[in-house]
Amino acid sequence: MAELGSDGQRLGRLLAHPGFARFLTARLAVSIAVQMQTVAVGWQIYAITRDPLDLGLIGLSQFLPFVLLVLPAGQVADRRNRARILTGCYSLEFLCALLLLAFTLSGLTVVWPVFAVMVLFGIARAFSMPAGQALLPNLVPLEHFSRAVAVNSSTWQVSTIAGPAIGGLVYLLGPDYVYGSVAALLSFAVVMMSGVRVAPPAPHTEPDSWHSLLEGLRFVWQRKIILGAVSLDLFAVLFGGATALLPAYASDILKVGPDGLGILRAAPGVGAALIAIAFAWRPFTRRVGSLMFGGVALFGLATVIFGMSESFVVSLVALIVLGGADMVSVYIRHLLVQLETPDAIRGRVSAVNAVFIGASNELGEFESGLTAAWWGLKPAVVVGGLASLAIAGLWMRWFPGLRDMDGFPASGTRQVTVAGGSPPPAS
Repeated sequence: MAELGSDGQRLGRLLAHPGFARFLTARLAVSIAVQMQTVAVGWQIYAITRDPLDLGLIGLSQFLPFVLLVLPAGQVADRRNRARILTGCYSLEFLCALLLLAFTLSGLTVVWPVFAVMVLFGIARAFSMPAGQALLPNLVPLEHFSRAVAVNSSTWQVSTIAGPAIGGLVYLLGPDYVYGSVAALLSFAVVMMSGVRVAPPAPHTEPDSWHSLLEGLRFVWQRKIILGAVSLDLFAVLFGGATALLPAYASDILKVGPDGLGILRAAPGVGAALIAIAFAWRPFTRRVGSLMFGGVALFGLATVIFGMSESFVVSLVALIVLGGADMVSVYIRHLLVQLETPDAIRGRVSAVNAVFIGASNELGEFESGLTAAWWGLKPAVVVGGLASLAIAGLWMRWFPGLRDMDGFPASGTRQVTVAGGSPPPAS
């Protein structure tokens, strides 16, 4: 009991940092809003066109502006106040929710206005992801960082449970009610984030140039363990992403409505939240590589089972397992990237990490929609799950350092030479 009390006290001390608490509250509101919006947009688009390819185009319309802007956004995160950047991004997402509400109230019968809003949403995500990832180490002491990562991930996973379920239920009243609720949550997040205070970034001596812009990419390429971790997650989720097809699965195979879709959409978050809460309470420190590859393999197997299932209960359980398995690799990847990276280039390295995440999610949604249009829903998901299993096997062979890694690095104190010649200060 004393040990449990000690863990609880550490968690309380972490949440006592006011900047971290406000950041966490804002991120929870944004994450729930985004999950609600995702359910509404997917169901609304599929109800209009009945074409699974359009579900993939939702992801593609977000990915294209994201991938074009995320590397410059990483450099901005290293040059400007990261908290202010997030406030601006949440404001743009608030505008997106208002536009979706206006289009719906005007009687939406075509889908291109929604895709246009998703482009704006992709721009906001391009700047928010590196800024948010790079900001977290500035809000808590280094000794609390691994626990902060788990708590932050838990917050995200809570949103992936609550957001889709709420979105699906509210959608029964109409998509306009969903978008109105999303706008309210995002306005609250803007207010909370505007109160976060962080120290200004250290003055930079290197000029803004392509060499400086690509510093994060060079850093990741040189650290083979980081490269292996982020690329493993990229390709596993890219080929194994089944969630983009959930509106079609819910409607055509499982024969449920938007409330059922919300439950299915929340299921991966249930599994992920259980794992994230366990890591927040008791972070693991051993057999890191084995756990990461085991998580990816289990993710692929769960995807195959989901693809073959025609039972709502079996599909639900498969998605819960899928989410928990994915959380293992997400947690390990995020800790590796942040602990290995000096603060002076953390925004640019986080931008590279965000490229991999964005490619695996939004581009994975497009890949899933495209293959479903070619082969049908079930073959597309099953083949994707088998591809994830193959990726895990190949990466174990190609990245033995990651496979055999037993523990995390102690801190982000490694030196790296950036454009301008001098090593930046570590966090």
